[in-house]
Amino acid sequence: MSNAAAPATEGPDRSEAPAHVAIIMDGNGRWAAARGLPRAEGHRRGVEALRRVVRASHELGIRYLTIFSFSSENWSRPASEIGDLFGLLRRFIRNDLASLHRDGVKVRIIGERDGLESDICALLNEAEELTRDNTRLTLVVAFNYGSRQEIAKAAQKLAREVADGKRDPATIDAETLGAHLDAPDIPDPDLIIRTSGEQRLSNFLMWQAAYSELVFVPIHWPDFDKAALEGAIAEFARRERRFGGLVAKTAS
Repeated sequence: MSNAAAPATEGPDRSEAPAHVAIIMDGNGRWAAARGLPRAEGHRRGVEALRRVVRASHELGIRYLTIFSFSSENWSRPASEIGDLFGLLRRFIRNDLASLHRDGVKVRIIGERDGLESDICALLNEAEELTRDNTRLTLVVAFNYGSRQEIAKAAQKLAREVADGKRDPATIDAETLGAHLDAPDIPDPDLIIRTSGEQRLSNFLMWQAAYSELVFVPIHWPDFDKAALEGAIAEFARRERRFGGLVAKTAS
């Protein structure tokens, strides 16, 4: 693990880029507080950072980008802030979906949709349906998402199959459970980045992160840009990944 990823002086070669990068976009509120601005402005600037990173991801050869946009624990925040976050999501999809589609970005949503407002569900469905055949970059949006809840839901599905006599409990292994998660066709993240200096996963992709490299950067999310992403990838490329004692170089 790294506590900081300094921007690379030269961008990493596309061949060094991890196939799947996941990002915990942390620090919008602290960014705003440091500037005497309302938290809503921090979230707005965070959306601008997301636009930069989506664009940079394709330029750097990343094939999958997963972002933690709204945690299932975020419901404990003040109602006004939740309203601001949902408003930003609405505007982002309405304003950016056409350009994402034009740029060949496929949008996938993971997380719980039950209980969300109907227009939010409709926008999420629209984003997935419009972009489903795109192949340039897959943007996975973890919305109303919690990893423990995802794993519990997969276990419930398997338990129902056993109860209905459709599955022998002895056939349930790690691969089987993984196949019942929200997006089993998407490869596990090679690299997980968290901004703002915090060093924890916060209930994000805990199953999928079993062998991910973790990089923690001290800057707040609204200041994250292509150079910061290149720095994290450079740190990733310097590491030797060990799987069961074997060493696998991250860079080709």
